Amino acid sequence: MACSDTDYAYLRELVLEQSANLIDPSRNALFDTRLTPIARLSGADSLEDFVNMLKAGRPAHLHRAVAEAMTINETSFFRDMRPFEMLRQILIPRLMERRMEERRLRIWSAASSTGQEAYSLAMMIAEHFSEIAGWDVKIVGTDISRHVVDYAQKGRYRRLEVNRGLPARMLLKYMTRHGEEWEVSPQIRSMCEFHYANLCAPLPLLPTFDLVLLRNVLLYFSQQDRRALFREIHRKLSPAGYLVLGNAEQAEDSTNLFEVEFGADCYFYSPVRAS
Repeated sequence: MACSDTDYAYLRELVLEQSANLIDPSRNALFDTRLTPIARLSGADSLEDFVNMLKAGRPAHLHRAVAEAMTINETSFFRDMRPFEMLRQILIPRLMERRMEERRLRIWSAASSTGQEAYSLAMMIAEHFSEIAGWDVKIVGTDISRHVVDYAQKGRYRRLEVNRGLPARMLLKYMTRHGEEWEVSPQIRSMCEFHYANLCAPLPLLPTFDLVLLRNVLLYFSQQDRRALFREIHRKLSPAGYLVLGNAEQAEDSTNLFEVEFGADCYFYSPVRAS
């Protein structure tokens, strides 16, 4: 039996509470597709029965499973090349110049999904900035879904995944084939690490970053949660660092925290320094 409008409203509220992900009512059908396997594994006879289990508060871990299932994990290698070109031409050279003495870079791939963004950035740095070989470079990917964090940590991708955006030359140079899968090389993997994190909760364990990539995430957050997230990122970003958003996103209502810059056909942001 299909869910009632009341059940869908409950599920949308549950996802919002757990992950700040706003699900429009027009997308209720996604619940049917993504939650039916979880409902079956939980022993529920139908999605309606599964919702009743959730409402009864048992078991509590299923609430998190629902939020993770509804998180959008769409990604690919070098997704949208323009920001990567801007990073190559402008931001990475600037950061290298500013960090020349420490020879250390910290980069945060927020909402990193299955890891392609972090690994793409590591490949780009290895390919175009050979002088950074002796530096301490770490790209930290975080995501609210433990499943995709585990996937990213393995660094192994199916043929369909590597065929999406990864140039053949880089595939052969930075990945090794194992049957029907391709594994990221130790050189690239050593630059990346992945952790579970909820962007709508305090992030005390993360260090200060020189660069934050927060692309194609804000669309799913309420205005209040976006403001809170920008405050958290401003706190985690070095005064000489940069924030990169998706092409259709902007740091609205945060002009007291970030100022916008433009270069290589892309916008990026730098933190406003305290006067």
